[in-house]
Amino acid sequence: MIGLRQLWLSALVLILDQLTKIWAVDALLGKEPVVVIPGFFDFSLVYNTGAAFGLLADAPGWQNAFFIVIAVFVSVFIIWSLLRIKSDEFQSAIAFALILGGAAGNVIDRVRQGYVVDFIHWFYGDWHWPTFNVADSAIFVGAVLLAMDIIGLQIFRSRTEK
Repeated sequence: MIGLRQLWLSALVLILDQLTKIWAVDALLGKEPVVVIPGFFDFSLVYNTGAAFGLLADAPGWQNAFFIVIAVFVSVFIIWSLLRIKSDEFQSAIAFALILGGAAGNVIDRVRQGYVVDFIHWFYGDWHWPTFNVADSAIFVGAVLLAMDIIGLQIFRSRTEK
């Protein structure tokens, strides 16, 4: 079962995500952003009650339960997919594992705190990319890998492929 062998990657994403969020809250709570690259990149603590890009952040409170339910369904689908993945679908297995680890990291935040801790902030002048975290990054990379797989671009191949 090639897909289940990739669950170590999900666990690694989950652990890195939770550790970096602990660091972010400890290092940034009540403080000014930590400038990494002046005028371009810093660490800024944000509590996100919405989804990607703050979608539904201003909703009256139902969105947290909604996002938890969606993440649980997506996670079940991903595990189901990993159980059925073929040995030549290594890139899909990596992609699913990244998405699963990221979804789990953000769900833990939502269940424990009612929001997701974000802290990675890219910007240039007045343009700001929405603040995000390690889980969001893993979900994004996983989605890109899946899209690449769908259109036939392979970057990851299993050792058993020739």
